[in-house]
Amino acid sequence: MKTETLAVGAETSERRRFRVDFKDYGVLIGLIVLIVFLSISTDTFLTQQNLVNLLDQAVVVGLIAIGATLCIISGVFDLSATANLAISAIAGVYFTQMFGVGLGFVLALAVGTVLGAITGALIVATRVHSFIGSLAMSIIYRGVAVVLTAGMIVSPLSDQLEGFRVWMQPVFGGVSAATLLLVIGLVVFGLVLWGTTYGRRIYAVGGNAEAARLSGVRTELVHISVFAISGLCSAAAGMVLASRAGSAQPAMATGIELTAIAAVVIGGTSIMGGAGAVWRTAVGVLILTVIANGFNLLGWDTTYQQVVTGALILVAVAADSLLVQRLRRK
Repeated sequence: MKTETLAVGAETSERRRFRVDFKDYGVLIGLIVLIVFLSISTDTFLTQQNLVNLLDQAVVVGLIAIGATLCIISGVFDLSATANLAISAIAGVYFTQMFGVGLGFVLALAVGTVLGAITGALIVATRVHSFIGSLAMSIIYRGVAVVLTAGMIVSPLSDQLEGFRVWMQPVFGGVSAATLLLVIGLVVFGLVLWGTTYGRRIYAVGGNAEAARLSGVRTELVHISVFAISGLCSAAAGMVLASRAGSAQPAMATGIELTAIAAVVIGGTSIMGGAGAVWRTAVGVLILTVIANGFNLLGWDTTYQQVVTGALILVAVAADSLLVQRLRRK
């Protein structure tokens, strides 16, 4: 029975991973329509400078969204991502002061990963819903960030500042190192989800946690691990933000985790868990970034940008709900 359940779970996971439907193409078509519209409507959208700026604007949300994708596919939410980001960036600054830029960045990633794992472990241990549990941890982490800095802005030493801003340096064609970091993250975690046993377990746990458990998958470890990955991605985003500003502070990136989750949902990852992909999230991030960029280029009131974003989220969630209901009838 256990073997049969595992086989069924694996087969379902494979269908979810490789199914090609309107959901796949819909987000791409939406992005293409936006690009064509802005290319026709403005003279500056397709300029090299604007495209480089657009990619830079997508980095922080994109990195956080990678972690959010793995969490949501596995059936949990991480609302502590940007609070983790703040602590990791602050720790990164302190470590940079003590050990230099390179080791400071690595240790900041380690801090973010550990904090993410702690969040996941506490949620698993207390069995509280991840939405509430991660929200509570977010409040705690923000408080810790204030304690660490006494509410002040912290910066690396003056002779370290140029090296600390390495992520803003152009790598090729004006594209920054931060953009390259985002691309690497998308490729690595996209491949992890698409082609590894661990990725299949994430899909299985999100699709049906009880069935996955009966098949021998350690669901608690999967959830802890995706929170740890979310923390890693948040820490990377925090160091990019700190590099951009040349400093870190407790309130940095407040609320961006919601934008990241919006990008994941708009990209077509199921809010119910068990289905989605990192490449879809990348498209979702680009859609939100292109919309924001378009409002600026066209001189439109940015108040309406929130209306458009909210409408896209509503449409994406409604479409996902209808799809789930249709699949359940079959």
